[in-house]
Amino acid sequence: MVKELKKVKVPVFDAQAFLDSAGVARKVVEYRRSQKIYSQGAPATNVMYVQKGGVKLSVVNEIGKEAVLAILGPGDFFGEGGMAGQSVRMGTATAITLTSLLVIEKNEMMRVLHAEHAFSDRFVSYMLSRNIRIEEDLIDQLFNSSEKRLARTLLLLARYGKEPQPEKMLPKVSQEMLAEMIGTTRSRVNFFMNKFRKLGFIQYNNGGLQVHSSLLSVVLHE
Repeated sequence: MVKELKKVKVPVFDAQAFLDSAGVARKVVEYRRSQKIYSQGAPATNVMYVQKGGVKLSVVNEIGKEAVLAILGPGDFFGEGGMAGQSVRMGTATAITLTSLLVIEKNEMMRVLHAEHAFSDRFVSYMLSRNIRIEEDLIDQLFNSSEKRLARTLLLLARYGKEPQPEKMLPKVSQEMLAEMIGTTRSRVNFFMNKFRKLGFIQYNNGGLQVHSSLLSVVLHE
């Protein structure tokens, strides 16, 4: 008789708790909705960690067309390009709702990564996960329909699959922004959002958007 193995839940490293306890020199900065955190071309002098709220990362080409690269939420780092030799920001970061950030100077971040192995491991793991996410985004853009791309984007924005639970309400994200993120038109986004709502995959509550895990069926459907 085979004895059933009990799954052991390994605790996730809490970057916020570490930053609060390890004497890391940083400051907390609050941003209002639509306020720029940094602009494309500005000096890359620090790294940010999202405590609460949401951040849009975008780039603008020479003719002024904007492309949304990512929407970040609590627990995400960004602005780390300066640690890899970038002297200026490659894009713009904007708060999409009331947002609180921990801002860590580049040199301080480098010191902590060398001195504190637990934090270094957490940060490396985060960066590797984000690289995988970028690859998945590229595959999504190349091979999936706009409906699947929208469903996947909404699930990611809702933090689906992250500990402890997905957020119940999304930060207010416009259909124009969603269209930029998945590479389609606003009218197509509007069509699919109405379809998802009628099927019970999403729900509008008090100006916010609730995403249900049943939306995953759209992503998995062949």
